[in-house]
Amino acid sequence: MLPTGLRASFHTLGCKLNFAETSTLARDLYAAGFVRTDFGDAADVAVINTCSVTQEADKETRGLVRQALRANPECFVVITGCYAQLRPSEIAAMEGVDLVLGAKEKPFLRQFLSDLRKRPEAEVHACEIHDVDQYHAAYSMGDRTRAFLKVQDGCDYVCTYCTIPMARGVSRSAPLDQVVSQARELAAQGVLEVVLTGVNVGDYGKGEHGSKRHDHTFLELVQALDQVDGLDRLRISSIEPNLLRDEIIDFTAQSARWVPHFHIPLQSGNNEVLGWMKRRYRRELYAERVARIIDRMPDAAIGVDVIVGFPGETEDHFLDTYRFLEALPIAYLHVFTYSERPGTEAIHLEGFVQQTERKARNRRLRLLSAIKQREFYQRHLGTVRRVVWEHSERDGRMLGYTDNYVRVEADYDALLAGTRAWVELTELTARETVATRPAKDPAQTSAV
Repeated sequence: MLPTGLRASFHTLGCKLNFAETSTLARDLYAAGFVRTDFGDAADVAVINTCSVTQEADKETRGLVRQALRANPECFVVITGCYAQLRPSEIAAMEGVDLVLGAKEKPFLRQFLSDLRKRPEAEVHACEIHDVDQYHAAYSMGDRTRAFLKVQDGCDYVCTYCTIPMARGVSRSAPLDQVVSQARELAAQGVLEVVLTGVNVGDYGKGEHGSKRHDHTFLELVQALDQVDGLDRLRISSIEPNLLRDEIIDFTAQSARWVPHFHIPLQSGNNEVLGWMKRRYRRELYAERVARIIDRMPDAAIGVDVIVGFPGETEDHFLDTYRFLEALPIAYLHVFTYSERPGTEAIHLEGFVQQTERKARNRRLRLLSAIKQREFYQRHLGTVRRVVWEHSERDGRMLGYTDNYVRVEADYDALLAGTRAWVELTELTARETVATRPAKDPAQTSAV
């Protein structure tokens, strides 16, 4: 039996799903008597939940191990997450690592902490990925205004650049009643916004252990969550274009809770490259999805994931992507430089793109993203929108997001922090935000 009062710290790399799972692991340890401490401060246990989408995430893991040990050389270091599942032996060889937990073992972290003495060699618990077929619920609460709620895990797609199916296993998801119950719990705790997360959330409905689908679809989940009292906002973290059905767009458009914001991975705007990636759509479908969203929700923010430097991507292919994105009514881009990942099909493809060219294409698209975001923000100046203010204070300012994902700021007000409010968007700032001033509910104003 471990003594109570042991200090535990956590650090998360990667996606919102990782944050949801880290938060759940932390709550489990704190409930067992561990004391929360910030990562980088002296801790008895340091847990690093890793990502392995890019080579940089792997390198960052090593730096975090060193950071934990600088604060306490006797700290018991645990590595879990996607990198731990994909390369457990590589992590075990890192100096200072004591425990490596794969995807199946991660939810049971507390059971592996019966002895916190430093190990001469790291202990590894990581099964084969085909054995990872159970679903484990999770949610995170950041600054208490927003929560990431896991509804799905794993992926059955075979995109040639992606390691996620090898790191997280088959697609599986939570029963609808479980998700709704957790959403009610979050609302009862005062959470104003819930963001649905998963590896492939639009594939929601598949059961555990390779079983058939649940009785409910993603659309039915969206409809059920719309009925949860107490939630101000609902948001989808990211959804594949081929799974974003007309019915989902149409339902969210008329909902008072689902916000006008969609993040839709594109990866390439060139159909030939999409074929090499083994994506399940072509750019024509993507353009149709965007057009329908804007038709139903003219103020919607649409975010896009793009990969540059994929094997075989020529300058003409890249320009095709650039011009396609330039013409779309989108709000921002998340640009990723292609990174060779062991075990993926893409590393065997011809047409190697030099690193200098990859970086140059990344810069060009990031500049386009900045232009798109500025245009989107500019278009909404003078409008009144609802914002959820975050609790944190930065240089006397507080930050928040409007329903359609405009990053806004105002003078810090302790009474408003962590609440929702109506604001008028007044001017662009040098911090890639929009300044605001208080406003009245437009519905009340129009009724006067």
